[in-house]
Amino acid sequence: MIILPAIDIKDGNCVRLKKGDFGTVHKVSENPFETAKSFKAAGAEWMHMVDLDGAKTGQRPNRELILKLIKESGLNVEIGGGIRDMDCVRDYLENGAARVILGSAALENKEFVKQAVAEYGDRIAVGIDAKDRKVATKGWLNTSNVDFIDFAKEIEQLNVKYIIFTDISCDGMLTGPNFALLKELQNAVSCNIIASGGIRDIDNISELCKMGVYGAICGKSIYSGTLDLKEAVKIGGLQK
Repeated sequence: MIILPAIDIKDGNCVRLKKGDFGTVHKVSENPFETAKSFKAAGAEWMHMVDLDGAKTGQRPNRELILKLIKESGLNVEIGGGIRDMDCVRDYLENGAARVILGSAALENKEFVKQAVAEYGDRIAVGIDAKDRKVATKGWLNTSNVDFIDFAKEIEQLNVKYIIFTDISCDGMLTGPNFALLKELQNAVSCNIIASGGIRDIDNISELCKMGVYGAICGKSIYSGTLDLKEAVKIGGLQK
């Protein structure tokens, strides 16, 4: 299982939120470059990044910082937040990103997803963020009427190979991921599932490994010290 330590960028800073609430934003690192360096030193080979400003507004004010982080980190980086058209997809993938994450745009524009997958294949992931089972969009500010399982099945039909699933109620809370919803998602589709939100400690990592999910995104647990990244990478095993 791949361990993906996370960096969320807002206003150029490395931050974390609780349950996606922008009112809870707090800086967790003075220097995102040093943070990425520490991830690599701990043995991580991947990094998950989100442009929170992009997710909220569709603009990408942190683009230059993100591209520099991708270039200098020495890690495989998956990036999401504000990727609403093919120009954004190409910009990130042709400037060093290993994978891009489509979120709001994937729900609103299936043709965009088809085009992205046709052009870049398994370098395209879709983020499914659920609030009371319903898919949330626009940086989690809006909630649709679409059930997350129904959406996942639609995404699978578009040949998307990677789904990043977050139960918003768990995100940033260090209460553990929603194992029940993750299992339901695993049973519903054949996509590679990356678990995100709520991971607290090495026991959570071990449980996710047993479930056979493809990856686990760890953010607040690393910054707060409840999870040792080096140990998590070791437990996760082979990086891909």
